[in-house]
Amino acid sequence: MQKSFNASENYESTREAIGYVPRKKATQKDYDRIGFMSGLEVHQQLKTEHKLFCKCPAGIFQKPEEYDAEIIRHMRPTLSELGEYDGTALMEFKTRKEIIYHLSNDNACTYDIDDTPPFRINPEALEIAIRISLLSKLNIVGEVHITRKQYLDGSIPTGFQRTGIIGVEGEIYLKHKKIRLIQLSLEEDSCREVSDIGHTRIYRTDRLGMPLIETVTYPDCVNPEEVKEACNYIRFLNRSTGLVRTGIGSGRQDVNVSCRGGSRVEIKGVAHTKWIPELTHIEAFRQWALLHIRELLREKIKDQQNWKISSIPVSSWFKTKNPTVKAAISGNKRVYAVNLPGFKGILSHFTQPGKMFANEISDRLFVIACLEHPFMIQSEEMEPSLKEEEWNKLREKLKAGREDAQIIFWGPEEDITTALEAIEERCKMAFEGVPNETRKSFENGTTIFERVLPGADRMYPDTDSAPIPLDNEYIELLMKNMPSDVIDRYHQLKKWNIPEDTYTYIFSKNHFDLIERIINELGIDPVYTGTFFGHTLKYVEGHYKSAEAFNYKIIYALFRYLKEQNLELELAEYMLPVVYEFPKMDFDSVVESIKFKRIPKQEIISQIPFIRHKFEEEGIKKTRKNEVNWIMGKLRNKSVGNMPLKELKHYIENI
Repeated sequence: MQKSFNASENYESTREAIGYVPRKKATQKDYDRIGFMSGLEVHQQLKTEHKLFCKCPAGIFQKPEEYDAEIIRHMRPTLSELGEYDGTALMEFKTRKEIIYHLSNDNACTYDIDDTPPFRINPEALEIAIRISLLSKLNIVGEVHITRKQYLDGSIPTGFQRTGIIGVEGEIYLKHKKIRLIQLSLEEDSCREVSDIGHTRIYRTDRLGMPLIETVTYPDCVNPEEVKEACNYIRFLNRSTGLVRTGIGSGRQDVNVSCRGGSRVEIKGVAHTKWIPELTHIEAFRQWALLHIRELLREKIKDQQNWKISSIPVSSWFKTKNPTVKAAISGNKRVYAVNLPGFKGILSHFTQPGKMFANEISDRLFVIACLEHPFMIQSEEMEPSLKEEEWNKLREKLKAGREDAQIIFWGPEEDITTALEAIEERCKMAFEGVPNETRKSFENGTTIFERVLPGADRMYPDTDSAPIPLDNEYIELLMKNMPSDVIDRYHQLKKWNIPEDTYTYIFSKNHFDLIERIINELGIDPVYTGTFFGHTLKYVEGHYKSAEAFNYKIIYALFRYLKEQNLELELAEYMLPVVYEFPKMDFDSVVESIKFKRIPKQEIISQIPFIRHKFEEEGIKKTRKNEVNWIMGKLRNKSVGNMPLKELKHYIENI
């Protein structure tokens, strides 16, 4: 009989053993200690009229229930040029997924479902990709060769994505360092996932085939904040051209992370750049934890080559009061107990905040064996799932040793073999350290296993597409009228003394050119202009709804109107919500709608002594600050648009 094992204590002690620190407390020394290293793959949809390899319109989206046809596919791996299978393709094949596609006549054609060869590449998309490559200081290739990249998760009906490298070996400049770029590719976007339950996955094809660029960096980032800064820079660079799509889903990034002694792990499809610091921090320490697990296992288990699990079915004889296991046994599921020799203390070893090594196993059971939650318990749960005597009964049947750990899982009979293989495979990987894999991200910074990381075997030439030569004259023509570098724009904002908390909004919305025009042509104060965009406009966009797509050039016209009417700029802050909601309303009507009245400056100033007397009658604690603020509050509405508020304050303080 074994004594009860305290999983919670083990979790905390292993967390301390690897030296985990929360991101907000982490310093560069912490990242240097574990050898933090990260790079990016930034994807951005291009603003084109048509898709990349067909004539279907790009950007026409449908609701889940709106589709005209449905097709079903079962994906199978194919041999590479070297006669080998890609690991990702083999893993996806194991899942035995049935892939269902919902097609709309408005945005899909026979090319999308692989019934027609590709048309010639969209010249508009190619031109945009070259322009952005030049802006990224990449060397443009002499000839674009289209290749096929295998995707057996069903996200592309053909089973592969057509992609072509446009530029190689470039660089971007952040505030304090340079980040090297490996390449920029032009490729077709994948489908949008509707659901993934059990062995059935459903996609919409409206996004499929839309032109997309992928910018890939070297792993030059040495801390999480650098990764976020580099990602933002690439996004802002893309948007500065005005040639890319914006909005939800138009830009996505994959983040590659490793630590010293670890492996490249790809965090797939990070939706928001603000997630990046926490995700990369946690992933680097997850790998550091896995390396610690490797050392513990190597000390405990000498014959790793012959290590294997043992398992027994328990449905027919095992009695328990655990309601979840009891329901699985009495239902139509097969229930199995598995022994993991030498793994005592490993299942509850810290890997991520709130997660332990047991989650590494359950994640793979969910993805590869397609088991539906709940489907697993284990002997080192934080909250014990079975009584110790119940575990001991299982250990006796499994002939388990004192240093072994156990798992109970359940699922349909046809998934049991795949599940047992997945458990043994993941445990054997623990002897090696960190498996190369793709992981799915969550807002709290944790990740789960998504698939095996693809290798070079997934790429091969597309025999349906001829090479595309790129002439020097064509490249030189595209180099004309390029926007300035993002880093130069950053330095200009600094020179103007515009508050730095406005920069992200200004760059993400590509407002720099408009701000520069307002400053240079209208002579508006740079600090006021930048703050108006980065604070006032940002607030209005978050709290009001425009009747139509808002044309930001209206703001230029708004400032010009105020100057021509000799009205103070602060009035723009009151007018903007109305202008934003009703962009076709003329400015005179907007002014009338906010009940603005012209009042001579001298008339406003003359009211200060009377209002000061009223302040004294109110019985408010008489301090200089209270008095000035109270009088400002009484005269503010009359002053806005008629005289600068700073000037009003000056008069209040000096009369």
